[in-house]
Amino acid sequence: MSKPTSPLTPSTIALLTLPPLLWAGNAVVGRLAAPWIPPVTFNWLRWVLAALLLLPLAPWVVRRDSPLWRQWRRFTVLGLLAVAGYNMLQYLALHTSSALNVTLVASSMPVWMMVVGRLFFGVPVERQQVLGAALSTAGVLLVLSQGRWENLLQLRFVPGDAWMLAAALVWAAYSWLLTRRDESPDIRNDWAAFLLAQTVFGLASATVLAAGEWAWLALAPPAGMPTAIQWSAPLAAVLVFVAVGPSVIAYRCWGAGVQRAGPTLAGFFTNLTPLFTAVMSAAFLGEAPHAYHAAAFGLIVAGIGVSSRRR
Repeated sequence: MSKPTSPLTPSTIALLTLPPLLWAGNAVVGRLAAPWIPPVTFNWLRWVLAALLLLPLAPWVVRRDSPLWRQWRRFTVLGLLAVAGYNMLQYLALHTSSALNVTLVASSMPVWMMVVGRLFFGVPVERQQVLGAALSTAGVLLVLSQGRWENLLQLRFVPGDAWMLAAALVWAAYSWLLTRRDESPDIRNDWAAFLLAQTVFGLASATVLAAGEWAWLALAPPAGMPTAIQWSAPLAAVLVFVAVGPSVIAYRCWGAGVQRAGPTLAGFFTNLTPLFTAVMSAAFLGEAPHAYHAAAFGLIVAGIGVSSRRR
């Protein structure tokens, strides 16, 4: 019998851990910015800034003779899912649901990774992956319950939680599509070019959605959502952060990590996001981490370890 092995190396672990850390920061500042800017517009501005950051790194991508235009179908799908779809749905969720509910729904990501992989990519679900998902989800629930399981009974789901469920499904589909390297080698081997290509087409979709949002706000503004951008230094700082960290750096690391470890295993790392979010929130409030944070971290890491073992 062969000895179990793991595709995780220290560099791969680092690549897959940094995005949840940055996305936790995105959730915190996204919730902070919710009263200042409509969610779809927030997402559009985030990726406009990200495109401006990426353009000097790979300007040839948008030239007339670029291979990008011959592969517009692939990058339209990737951009629609990652740039326009997932982030828009997440910001909508932060407007229409509690942070606790959004985090709980997002913890289903490893399950959706396995489901999408099995149904659409023919990848079988292994027993250790199911066990790993159970351990990882238990860690998330421990964070959300603050170490008291009866707190989970007080959760009340609202229609807005469906936005985050849709976001989880969109991200699972995007992650699996990253494994199909159909693009030109010039773009495939240049991370900035690959991300810029997605951003170009994603912004096209995001622009249409942002225009639709403003038409919606003009006709029937929903309660609690701002109908104009309230510009300020804090909002500018938030936009710069989400463009640099959760967008450029996190997407670069996530794409590289998925290529190394595969979407299913990478999906388990997303459950570090609620843990990082809880620790960040505690730090901003001046509170010390609790014992259940350490226990939750142990469960999530155990889930990652179990699911990564192969024969």
